[in-house]
Parts: sequence; structure tokens; C-alpha cells
Amino acid sequence: MFPVENKTIALNPTVEDGYEVGDEATDFSLKNIDGKMVSLADFSAAKGFIVVFTCNHCPFSKAYEDRIVALDAKYSSKGYPVIAINPNDPAAYEEDSFENMKKRAAEKGFTYPYLLDEKGIGQQYGAARTPHVFVLKKEGGKNIVKYIGAIDDSAQDPAGVSKKYVESAVDNLLQDKPVVTKTTKAIGCSIRWRSDS
Repeated sequence: MFPVENKTIALNPTVEDGYEVGDEATDFSLKNIDGKMVSLADFSAAKGFIVVFTCNHCPFSKAYEDRIVALDAKYSSKGYPVIAINPNDPAAYEEDSFENMKKRAAEKGFTYPYLLDEKGIGQQYGAARTPHVFVLKKEGGKNIVKYIGAIDDSAQDPAGVSKKYVESAVDNLLQDKPVVTKTTKAIGCSIRWRSDS
């Protein structure tokens, strides 16, 4: 079992006002681990995005790292790249600092952008835990939310996965079919928001 945080963390009220399936997700510009700013608009050839709010310190996020890399390997070439965003306040978790993000990405061989959220994008989306996934599809020049929730149904054991929620959602979208499971509960660590975001 993963250790449970012994702190109760008050989620910012705006989290409850985050996106729902069918909403338009506005673009953002956040700093990547290479120091460059990244926006969704940079991916002109993309059909959509797998936006994952994740971090370094959370054991759930760590358990999913290889699966997130696998998602990008499977879907980036098909038009659905992974965009990872760390929404945690590094003052609360030193492990989530920008320097440590760069180290973690190098150690794990991240193939996708790993962005530092200094602008409260996680709150805007309504992310509550790490990892928390939002699958977006480009429609008429807009990024429309098609799925919100967990990556799959087995946070602790990759071998125990029976339902791959994100894969199913993206597979449906690639076939121009409706997403069957539109929302699931994200399982992970509570996000510690920046006081200035």
C-alpha cells in the first residue's frame, strides 16, 4: 500500500469549478524542463492532448511514470501527445522543485513536455490529485474536454490493470466514436497549490 499523507490539505475552492466534459479548455503557456515556454498551440499537427497533472514526490505519480511514458509512445505519433504539468508548490515539497523536475525527467526518460505550473492552470482545470488526466480533442479550433480522471483502474499494480480509461478514451476519439467512460475518480496525492497562484 502507498503511504497516506497525514496532513489534511484544503483544496482551493476554484478546484470544484474546474472543467467538465464538453467544456473548452483554454490554452496556457508554461515553462518546460528545457527552459522553453510550451503552449498547446505549439502542437499544430495534434488532434488532441493527454494532459496529465503529476509531480515528483507523490508515490502514485511515481507508480504511473512508466505508464505515462507508454501513453506518449503509443499516442503521440497518432496525434495525441502527453503534456505533463506539475501543479505542486515546491515550497511544500522540495522534491517538486524545477531542478528536481529536470533530474526526474532525465532519470526516467520522459519523452514529453514536463511543465511547471506557476499560473494556477491546475486549479483552472479542476485537477485535485496527482496524477489527474484531462483528454482534450481539437474541434473547430478549440480544445474540448472529452475525458477526466484516472489513467486506469490499478494505481498500485500495473499488472492488475483491467480498465485502461485513457487508452479507451483516445482510441474512441481516434475512431470518431464517443468516449464511453467520460469520467472516473482520480486516485493520488492531494495537490498543494502555490499561495501566489
